[in-house]
Amino acid sequence: MRKTKILLPGGAGLVGQNLVARLKTKGYTNIVVLDKHRANLAVLKRVQPDITAEYADLAEPGDWQRHFVSADVVVMLQAQIGGNDYQDFVRNNIDSTRLVLDAINANDVPYLVHISSSVVESVADDFYTNTKKDQEKMVLESGITCPVLRPTLMFGWFDRKHLGWLSRFMKKVPVFPIPGHGRYMRQPLYVGDFANIIISCIEHRIRDGIYNISGHEKVDYIDMIREIKRATRATTIILRIPFALFYALLWVWGLFDKNPPFTTQQLAALSAKDEFEVIDWPGIFGVPYTPFRAAVDETFNDPRYSRVVLEF
Repeated sequence: MRKTKILLPGGAGLVGQNLVARLKTKGYTNIVVLDKHRANLAVLKRVQPDITAEYADLAEPGDWQRHFVSADVVVMLQAQIGGNDYQDFVRNNIDSTRLVLDAINANDVPYLVHISSSVVESVADDFYTNTKKDQEKMVLESGITCPVLRPTLMFGWFDRKHLGWLSRFMKKVPVFPIPGHGRYMRQPLYVGDFANIIISCIEHRIRDGIYNISGHEKVDYIDMIREIKRATRATTIILRIPFALFYALLWVWGLFDKNPPFTTQQLAALSAKDEFEVIDWPGIFGVPYTPFRAAVDETFNDPRYSRVVLEF
């Protein structure tokens, strides 16, 4: 089992970095990561120097396809999450998926785990939501039997976009702005738990099913910010500002930043009042959930990984 060849397309991001760390803890050594984010690949190579990590634009045919030969497991992780260019979402969520599925079929890879997203059931209407819906549909219609995991908002080690970015921003500014009342219910999922769910799929060869993997605690956005402040011992002042003003500031920011950390589309998704199904994934996958407060502490205070930051 520990010699299993595990291939991670898009594996230099948040989930991939956490998954590699936990796979290695369990004794897996034959791990191959394919990603086109050079800076994050460099972080992965530095932190985990004994795995194979190669540059690959999965939206284009290339030498990366050779890695599917003799692969035992593919965990499909590649995704465009943020940004304002629709074509980036098409390339990284749709075109790449088509080529990865083709490579799986061409090489008779026996096992796939597809990482979808809770947004496929969201009322939000944005580039990420729409292309992730299309991506999941492609996987389900491909004829490849696999579990489909739909995580909610994730945080943990190597988090560059969500709680990680918020924590770094908090340390830089004297006042931390909150849009409107801040009571936007979230179901944050600790990525360490999610990585362990993926490993459970691999080890027990769960063959099919769609699983909504939500955080087991419902936490308002403003309370998430307060927990980050507590764990990081930040001194910033948390201040509510009118929603329309917050939106306008993000819109102006987007004019000057091609890849902003937070977009007006994401703000709209934050206030969309989504509530996602909470299934008994601890029972299904044999993975106990980590309480939110403990997970935040581990995220920001772990001596091995909490100070390792991926590029946005």
